[in-house]
Amino acid sequence: MTASLTLRPGREKSLLRHHPWVFSGAVADLAGNAEPGDTVIVRSSDGTRLGRAAYSPASQIRARMWCFDPDVEISGAWITDRIHAAAAARTLWLAADAPQRIVFSESDGVPGLVADRYGDIVVCQLGTAGAARWRDVIADALFSLPGVRSVYERSDTDGRARDGLAERVGLMRGDEPGELVIEENGWRF
Repeated sequence: MTASLTLRPGREKSLLRHHPWVFSGAVADLAGNAEPGDTVIVRSSDGTRLGRAAYSPASQIRARMWCFDPDVEISGAWITDRIHAAAAARTLWLAADAPQRIVFSESDGVPGLVADRYGDIVVCQLGTAGAARWRDVIADALFSLPGVRSVYERSDTDGRARDGLAERVGLMRGDEPGELVIEENGWRF
């Protein structure tokens, strides 16, 4: 059974406007067991189901909304679809050989995941308990994008500590990338 996070009275206003964060001060109760990164149903104080979110008991941002439809089941396939849709939308308007941000966290419905593509290499950051919970699914989804040879993780930001997570850096899928040279506007990096 999915745990349920109930908000204090009046604290649903930002969620009704699709703001994706639930701060710790807005939480009245957690019914059921939820481990860091587990998906919970978010409810208003009157019990109305508002959506599903990734739970993070160590963070001031107690829950990050996966979606605002409480009937959607969050699964590996659902997350993979979000990642593929985000990457596809960006490749429509960016040059194929240009460095690209292909997934941008809550903006793409994958809270805590930032992924950038450099040629055939994807570098990602899993900055929240929810993203870390789906780490293998995320790695597989990124690796399955057309033309990707390597997926490398750079989850070494201060924000991970606020979610109770240790740093992680290293190859997730594919070949060790080796040296990468990026040229942009005449500059080489």
